[in-house]
Amino acid sequence: MTTDNFIVRPMNRSEIDLAITWAATEGWNPGRYDAESFYQTDENGFFLGELNGEPAGCISAIAYDQHFGFLGFYIVKPQFRRQGLGMKIWKTGMDYLGADRNIGLDGVVAQQDNYEKSGFQIAYNHIRYEGVGGGVVPAGIVELKTLPFEELVAYDCQLFPSERSLFLRHWIEQPESTAFGFIKNGYLVGYGVIRSAHTGFRIGPLFANDEQIAEALFQALLAQNPHAPVFFDVPDTNIQAIELVQRYLLQPVSQTARMYTKEIPNLPINRVFAVTSLELG
Repeated sequence: MTTDNFIVRPMNRSEIDLAITWAATEGWNPGRYDAESFYQTDENGFFLGELNGEPAGCISAIAYDQHFGFLGFYIVKPQFRRQGLGMKIWKTGMDYLGADRNIGLDGVVAQQDNYEKSGFQIAYNHIRYEGVGGGVVPAGIVELKTLPFEELVAYDCQLFPSERSLFLRHWIEQPESTAFGFIKNGYLVGYGVIRSAHTGFRIGPLFANDEQIAEALFQALLAQNPHAPVFFDVPDTNIQAIELVQRYLLQPVSQTARMYTKEIPNLPINRVFAVTSLELG
């Protein structure tokens, strides 16, 4: 098959739904309503590869600011693989973010060697765990939307490489989702979000100042969907997070590598009990 008629172009909003569907087919279990949150974060950061007018692959390249970006949704449909199309899509995403940004991604095992060839280095792994919802909401938990939005943004900035207020405003208000915070001495000291996914529900992020706060938020999030499958992605360098999921008998189901092109962001990983998403960081 000739690939002369292959182009890579920006996606429109409806085509991001297609990327979500492809991600679900790959077994990545994206959130059902993630597309709008992702699109609002960087409307220009989604690219579609077309061969003879047929969608063949995609990538997202989110420019959070002039210093940090994140790659995700790097997918080539199976029938179009091994034709060099993926590298053209990849180059478009990398060119969009540019050489000056520190770029992050979560790499599946099969692609990690290729990412290293493109200058990415592994920082740590994210282990996806699966459990079952249920239980009760403990004391000290509040709905995140009842707090000043600026407090959430300020707290999140401590645990993510860039300010991401555009993303957060949509993320915490997704349909079929719940966002909780934990207040101590009048201050936000942790928050978590659970949202509907193609299978069950996904927790992300789960950020907390210590293990006790994380566990209270974790219990509250689990309580929202009794008997439903629940998944979340835990940094393997956060020992307390691993101990938490083991106490609740969650089982590991997959693993990715968090990788960066430049320095590993200087973040308190011991407060990251679950990453926000594997697609946007």
